[in-house]
Amino acid sequence: MPNTEPVQNGFLLSRHSHDRKHDRKHDRKHDRTGGQAEIILWVVTDTGPVRLVVEGERPVCFVVTSHIEALKAEFTKAFPGVESRPLPLKNFHHEPVTALYCKGVGQSFQMHDFLRSRGVELLEADVRLADRYLMERFVYGGLAFTGDRVQKSGYQECRNVKIRPTEFKPNFKVISLDIECSERGELYSIGLSGQGYGQGYGQVIMVGDQEPVDWIQWVADEKALLESFEETMKILDPDIVIGWNVINFDFRLLLKRAERHGMRLRLGRGQQPASWRNRRGETDQGFITIPGRMVIDGIEALKAATYQFDSFSLEFVAQTLLGRGKATEDVDNRMAIINHDFRHNKEKLARYNLEDCRLVEEIFEHTNILDYLRLRSQLTGLELDRMGGSVQAFTNLYMPRLHRAGYVAPNLPEDGGLASPGGYVMDSIPGLYRNVIVLDFKSLYPSIIRTFKIDPLGLVEGLKAPEGTIPGFRGALFSRDQHFLPDIISSLWVQRDEAKKQKDAARSQALKIIMNSFYGVLGSGGCRFYDTRLASSITMRGHEIMQQTARWIEEQGYQVIYGDTDSTFVLLSETYSDDEARATGKKLEQMINDRWTAKLEKDFQLASDLELEFETCYQRFLMPTIRGADTGSKKRYAGIKATSSGQELVFKGLETVRSDWTALAKYFQTELFSLVFADQSPETLVRETVEKTLAGEWDDKLVYRKRLRRNLKDYVKNVPPQVRAARKADEMNQSLGKTLKYQRKGWVQYVMTVNGPEPLEYRTSPIDYQHYIDKQLKPVADGVLPFINLDFNTLIDEQMGLF
Repeated sequence: MPNTEPVQNGFLLSRHSHDRKHDRKHDRKHDRTGGQAEIILWVVTDTGPVRLVVEGERPVCFVVTSHIEALKAEFTKAFPGVESRPLPLKNFHHEPVTALYCKGVGQSFQMHDFLRSRGVELLEADVRLADRYLMERFVYGGLAFTGDRVQKSGYQECRNVKIRPTEFKPNFKVISLDIECSERGELYSIGLSGQGYGQGYGQVIMVGDQEPVDWIQWVADEKALLESFEETMKILDPDIVIGWNVINFDFRLLLKRAERHGMRLRLGRGQQPASWRNRRGETDQGFITIPGRMVIDGIEALKAATYQFDSFSLEFVAQTLLGRGKATEDVDNRMAIINHDFRHNKEKLARYNLEDCRLVEEIFEHTNILDYLRLRSQLTGLELDRMGGSVQAFTNLYMPRLHRAGYVAPNLPEDGGLASPGGYVMDSIPGLYRNVIVLDFKSLYPSIIRTFKIDPLGLVEGLKAPEGTIPGFRGALFSRDQHFLPDIISSLWVQRDEAKKQKDAARSQALKIIMNSFYGVLGSGGCRFYDTRLASSITMRGHEIMQQTARWIEEQGYQVIYGDTDSTFVLLSETYSDDEARATGKKLEQMINDRWTAKLEKDFQLASDLELEFETCYQRFLMPTIRGADTGSKKRYAGIKATSSGQELVFKGLETVRSDWTALAKYFQTELFSLVFADQSPETLVRETVEKTLAGEWDDKLVYRKRLRRNLKDYVKNVPPQVRAARKADEMNQSLGKTLKYQRKGWVQYVMTVNGPEPLEYRTSPIDYQHYIDKQLKPVADGVLPFINLDFNTLIDEQMGLF
């Protein structure tokens, strides 16, 4: 018998909607549109997983009332089961709309096709039923629920569900997964580890018949491996499975191999089968669905949290974050080693397999990435595995508020969205300076949205009743009191300040990314709320603020040498001490903030949320010229500043921080700028660097590492050096019977030789040292030497004559 229990808290793991199958033959005979819709929500609670089944919710979309009235007879005949209900809502053109409620998801798709074929525009037809159900109840992550419960195998099922939002921090059960296989995809082993299982769980399921090892489960063949994996997942019952490229490699291959054996891989709760769906237009990229569980790929999760690495290989990220890497002595020949170990040393391969699982676990722990994803979900309603999703996050937050204000949301712009002006970038004044301070506006674009009430609803209402509105740009007018986005940002802003006080880095980062994404959303043709007047009113107001700020600073007798989006670079007197420079920075900060407060009150009768901060004092600073020109560069500079741990050399946009330059260029730039900033001659460094390069002493620093952004065969007209090197490498791999490594994107390492680019692993020609002098050392030197009256070619002429 079902059991109704008190309110219980949980965390939303996944959501899905579908049409319930017909229960009776009579239904199937008389209704060809499918069954009624139901929503499935999987929830993590303190007492285990719960499957919430929500019934009675109907897919809905909106049409302009006059449009559906013109088709009423034809529409009613075609869809007698669809409820047509005029509502006190209107579109952004102030036309009244009618809601169309369908019985099921299948019927809604049929209705959409019918109306679109007759030229009727449907509003909000693309909103998924489960998403609408949650957002209209303001449920983001945490929820409280009640209902009638029945115990199932491994979980509870709850019907007659009612939910409301709440705060809840789940204790996820997490398993890290990694597979080993042959180059043909034959499975050798599946590794699993997790720290949330007693003293920590670690096991490898491996094909073979060896001496017993307590952490290895031996199985007879590949099918037995998959069957054992199913059983292990049932026993461990994880909420989340993590891994490295775990969706598009590990799980995609697992499902393919299961299909070869006529198996549906039953990895979900209640032994429901996992399923795969390809991304649109992709054959090797897709989505994995495991009922009751979530799969999170470490690479995509770190990217979502704005982590950046030269490479997202597990080896590179682990070495960077943890200081250790994969358990193999030869990463480049890993496939050959795996094959050898599977035949001759299975226990070694099993250790390697398990170590990869544990590396991923440690990376997740080190970065607190699951905390970040959980917090992001609680703030925006995005699923844990949804990477990117800024537009959906905005929609989740904004749309239910819009409905309560009496409007339905528009559709995506048909033209894909017109470009809006970018951030302000001032023409720089090149030079080598002492005492340059940087003044930053704290979250400039969010603060502009707050101050000037920039908002989709505010624009619609402002244009409807222009009197007393706040002027924007490109004809925009914003209501002073009817808006939502400024208040949403204010709430997030307060939460971020609190998170920073509590040193909650994950929460602070999540809030920062969400707030800063709102401008991009409003300027994106992929967002239903896009309007060029919205985005332009943010960026062009930013231009105005930056230019006025520079004028006020220069009125005080200081020179502004550069400005970029929200940062202003100010040159002070060379005679200032570090303390005097910092005091001047704080004085300018206060003056600018006071002036904006007064100006916005006088000109617009608005309270200012703009906040300028003194951010940095560079004791020495270089603003280079554009290569081959006398004009100053943009978004490229270098400086040295004092920190609590000593002096720090900072590079922005220069070779040292770019992944496509060699280690030689990065070493040379760091050493060269350190000498110049210390007022020491760099002549000896320049000559010795060229000499050692020509002598072959630094061959290990000459390797280029570049990304192949397309499949190798797709490079036809423009064939850059990395592609030529990759093709040579795979030609050799093919001739040697090895796996082709570079056919589908990826990274390639190569050197420039007298016969052009050659892959590092198959170089046969002498290195072209002159290339590295001309293309790596000279550009770096030319960026700074002219400012101290030196010339690279003059300095190295003597060395060049010796070789």
